[in-house]
Amino acid sequence: MNLSQRPALAWTIAGSDSGGGAGIQADLKTFHDFDVYGCSVITALTAQNSIAVGHIQVTPKQNLVAQINALDSDLPANAIKIGMLASAENAESVAKYLTGYRGNVVFDPVLKASSGTLLGEESILDIVRNKLLPLTDIITPNRDEAAALIGKPIAGHEDIPVAAQTLLELGAKSVLITGGHFDSIAGRRLDYWSDGKDSFWLSGPSIDSIHSHGSGCTLSSAITACLAKGYALLDALILAKAYITQGIRNSVQLGGGPGPVAHSKAKLDFIDLPTLYRDHSSSKASTNKASTSKSATTLPAKTLTISTTNFAPCNQLGLYPVVDSVKWIKQLLPLGIKTIQLRIKDLSEEQAREQIQQAVAATQQYDVQFFVNDYWQLAIELGAYGVHLGQEDLDTADLEAIAKAGLRLGVSTHSYYEIARAHAIKPSYIAMGPIYDTQTKVMNFKAQGVEQLKDWVDILSPHYPLTAIGGISVDRVTTILETGVKSCAMVTAITLAENIEQTVEQLLALHN
Repeated sequence: MNLSQRPALAWTIAGSDSGGGAGIQADLKTFHDFDVYGCSVITALTAQNSIAVGHIQVTPKQNLVAQINALDSDLPANAIKIGMLASAENAESVAKYLTGYRGNVVFDPVLKASSGTLLGEESILDIVRNKLLPLTDIITPNRDEAAALIGKPIAGHEDIPVAAQTLLELGAKSVLITGGHFDSIAGRRLDYWSDGKDSFWLSGPSIDSIHSHGSGCTLSSAITACLAKGYALLDALILAKAYITQGIRNSVQLGGGPGPVAHSKAKLDFIDLPTLYRDHSSSKASTNKASTSKSATTLPAKTLTISTTNFAPCNQLGLYPVVDSVKWIKQLLPLGIKTIQLRIKDLSEEQAREQIQQAVAATQQYDVQFFVNDYWQLAIELGAYGVHLGQEDLDTADLEAIAKAGLRLGVSTHSYYEIARAHAIKPSYIAMGPIYDTQTKVMNFKAQGVEQLKDWVDILSPHYPLTAIGGISVDRVTTILETGVKSCAMVTAITLAENIEQTVEQLLALHN
């Protein structure tokens, strides 16, 4: 095996669960499921089963440090998960090592077992607050753990953002307060993430099961595994949330007490895909020329109601030209195009109005699905078929007004985080990309590639019409369509073609 084939490495610094459902055992199973090589630093040996914790033997400091040094000298971690620390002395040793560590650190502050048994000394809390939190990229406490760390109870969902902010002030770079110990809302369980600048509620189905032993360990180790593999933190949260939802959904009872979270390498299933609601009440205000109206992607901290707009469905998109003028639209319509988008930039409102008005009139004659990029107010006013919005526009556009007007909505996505956000508002279609490097604009996201597109198609189809976009040339269309996506959104492959009529004819044939 050469270096390029070597798997990512992750450590778990946690206690051993002899029952196999939590701690080191759950972490290593999770790492394996994500194709990450797992190493362990054992902080304590516990004698436990599904009913109770019978005994805890804390690892002596000398042995703990020896484990860390052995791994550090030969198997350095891409990311580290910290769980049960068991003693103040061990917490001090871990904090000392992390001061020189440059990878990602995920901290699941395990204080009690599911049975209620205290898993360590009260003095650990002071070390966590003063030394560990400032070294942590993300902390993932449940309700009780967060309350213990901030020194006050958390009454309900409305207190969660304040609790998260307190943990951030103690030094954590970001916080995910998990929602399993809170009441469900509209059949959903809500986790809350914040880094002090941005924040959101992550929602998954509430599963009627008591078999969730090791859920906190599994969630945090799934985040760690994704970070070790190079995923961005927000994408890691989505994948981990889906993984733990699937694990609880498939869990079964093994002993006399609650069963453990199930582990498997099964791919993310649509039923487990979380929805994401931005919390604008505690994030920086964003500005956009469109509007600052209420957005259906927001889950207000005070009311905490989950509302979903109902956008009209659209047909499969097929070949999907994206053009920058009415002239192009009029040229392409007679060639058999059934879906088209007008993407115009840097025009005055009157200039944009004139372009959109002409495009609406032209496309209605050909019974074409015509989408306006960005200018949702004019699209409503002038009777366009639909609107296409980027992620930044979801913060400001009045999605309820778009839905009420009967317009279809398409949303651009570039990552699992953005797909979860789009899924929360149930758009008419989802665009995914850039698949390849693109010449049309500077992208904040690297090319995603065909394999990533295939993963997204497997999850989202047939629940949404989908289109792939970004750097798709004529010779790449067949490869793209083989992933199962039924539409390619194309720009320069059409507008820079030597023979436009012949190129469109070829592309339409490939899509049929």
